[in-house]
Amino acid sequence: MTQRRRWFVPYRLRILLRAAFLLLALATLGLAVSVLQQEKQLSYSNYQASFRKTGEQISATLRHPAGQLALLNPPLAGATAPGLRPLLLPFPALDFDDQQKVQQAVAMSGCMRQFGPSANLCAAIGNNPWAGGFIYVAGSVDLARLVSHRSGDEVLNQSHRVRVSVSLRGHTYQWIAPFEEEPRQPSGPYAPLRGRLTGFNAADEGRKHTRPVKDFRGWIWQNAQCNEPAAGADPATCLRHAFFSVRLPVSVLQEDLFGSDRTSERKAWPPPDLDKIRVSVVVLAPGAGAVVLDSDKTSAADGFSLANLAPMLLPGETLRIEKVGAAAGAAPLVKLAGASGAGDASQHFLTALIRRLPVDIYDTPLAATHRIATPLGSYDVVLAGDVRSVSQSLGVVASRMAWFVGAMLLALMLAWLVIEIGIISRIKELIERADSVARTVKERSDASQPDLSDLRGDDELGVLASCLHDLLRRVREDVEREAIRTEQERDMWHAVGHEIMSPLQSLMALHGTDGNQSARYVLRMQQAIRVLYGRASPSEAFQSTVLQVTEVDLTAFLRNVAANAPCAGITDVVFHGAPQAVLVRADEYSLEDVVTHVLVNAQRYRLPGTSIDITLEASETSAGVTIANRGPSIADDVIGSIFEYGVSDQEEAGAHGNRGQGLFVARTYMAKMGGTIVARNLGDGVAFVLTLQRGAA
Repeated sequence: MTQRRRWFVPYRLRILLRAAFLLLALATLGLAVSVLQQEKQLSYSNYQASFRKTGEQISATLRHPAGQLALLNPPLAGATAPGLRPLLLPFPALDFDDQQKVQQAVAMSGCMRQFGPSANLCAAIGNNPWAGGFIYVAGSVDLARLVSHRSGDEVLNQSHRVRVSVSLRGHTYQWIAPFEEEPRQPSGPYAPLRGRLTGFNAADEGRKHTRPVKDFRGWIWQNAQCNEPAAGADPATCLRHAFFSVRLPVSVLQEDLFGSDRTSERKAWPPPDLDKIRVSVVVLAPGAGAVVLDSDKTSAADGFSLANLAPMLLPGETLRIEKVGAAAGAAPLVKLAGASGAGDASQHFLTALIRRLPVDIYDTPLAATHRIATPLGSYDVVLAGDVRSVSQSLGVVASRMAWFVGAMLLALMLAWLVIEIGIISRIKELIERADSVARTVKERSDASQPDLSDLRGDDELGVLASCLHDLLRRVREDVEREAIRTEQERDMWHAVGHEIMSPLQSLMALHGTDGNQSARYVLRMQQAIRVLYGRASPSEAFQSTVLQVTEVDLTAFLRNVAANAPCAGITDVVFHGAPQAVLVRADEYSLEDVVTHVLVNAQRYRLPGTSIDITLEASETSAGVTIANRGPSIADDVIGSIFEYGVSDQEEAGAHGNRGQGLFVARTYMAKMGGTIVARNLGDGVAFVLTLQRGAA
């Protein structure tokens, strides 16, 4: 058993410690994997929702007039010449003579291009060929109060005017359109202005009797208030917002539609060379060369195009737009891809681990197709997703998490090493050396003290080693003192027994005649001396005593004890029992010692003038003796310990002969006779109950 404790206990603690740290490490890894799996499931669900939302946003964008304009005017493959390029509108035509309708149409479709800080221009054609081969130009610019051209005046440069030119297929069309104020308008410096832009051929500028171009139509509207009103501002020179709309008749386009005689077969619309048509717009103030806006010299800001859909795509997603009914093998209208990430910052094994984490329907391909109808045909918008982007994005997160997990595992390993090397190994040394001391102390009293100098130190275990060294020294000294005391006590009991036995032999010779009651007590004294003679301590002596158990008539025995109690100084002992004999298994002298010790305790605590009652009750297998007295009860916290050796409530018990030994002897003897003894508190006193086994009938 000692060998097993020596080898198994230290390893058991180490196994438990290592298992605990291993479980902590596995729990850390499991927690990280579980978090990644949950994050992957959540990220994939979010990606699905985001994918659907992206498809709906792209579809809604393309169904808007601005999106329709981008579909009808796809991006060009090569570089284009400077200037305005007419755009195909998602409307049949422009109501060029209605300011609100024109402004709303060009604003919704996104046709307007910004030129400089305060000018905007839009050149476009309608999608309905029956509206005629017209090019529409609309724009806004900040001008001083408009100066009108007088009808019939051959000089055009004294008013605000717009010069427009169109170049296509080797032809150039130029018009000069001065502002002519409408009659019957509100007058005043801050009244709004509205008038026509009457078109003339630019080549006829300055000639007499010049006639306006028949199909040229144009209007201009100017706000009443200045853009930045200030006190004392001159209403004639402050800038005001002006908006104009012009319809340009282009004979080449009209001939394409209707033929020169307008009876030939109608050709395709819009023109196939629409991207090669160039429009130039110059807004002039009164005077020679007073240019306010020149579209050829001012760069235009880009408007909305299909390429602007690319930022809406996530990494790995692709967008393809195809025209329905296009020839097989035809290239898509546009093909866009989401911006690639900044590079996979995660480790390869982390990405592989994330891809292997199971989630619901992760492998299902993501694709969505939306059909967009336009006046000139339908388009299929195909959006394809890539779930690998989820793994890549999580890979970056996992790489960051790996540092924390690695730090936690490193901390666990360092803690284990500190405990294993700095604590457990030193504790093992202390245990082994203390165990060796315990074995040598048990085997022989001259054991040498172990050397713990190598384990001493300033830390906790070093202090513990020092304390253990001092403790082992004290233990050795105590063992030596205990051996000396035991030897002295043994010698004392030998001497006491030797000196008492001789007088007892003489007393037995004087009182050993038949019928002499003194002989009974002399025999009891001899038995007690034999019990104690040669023993190291009284408790060991009583526990090692061998009793002569025989059958005893308990009725006669108790009646005799009650009658002889006054001889021991105990009066008023009353026996209550049946007259018939009750045989029990007991040692007569030891049983008398038990009853006498109980009677002595009852005599000490009973109330004056009260009796001590001995009651005998018998059953088929046992007999019970109750010794009761009236007096104070025993405290509940000590009633269970009164039968232990040395327990007494008397101060300086040893000085008065009360060693707390009587009830201990009673319990020991009752146990050796196969019986029991217990104490109980009654309502007015205390009772001791002795139980013995019945003898043969």
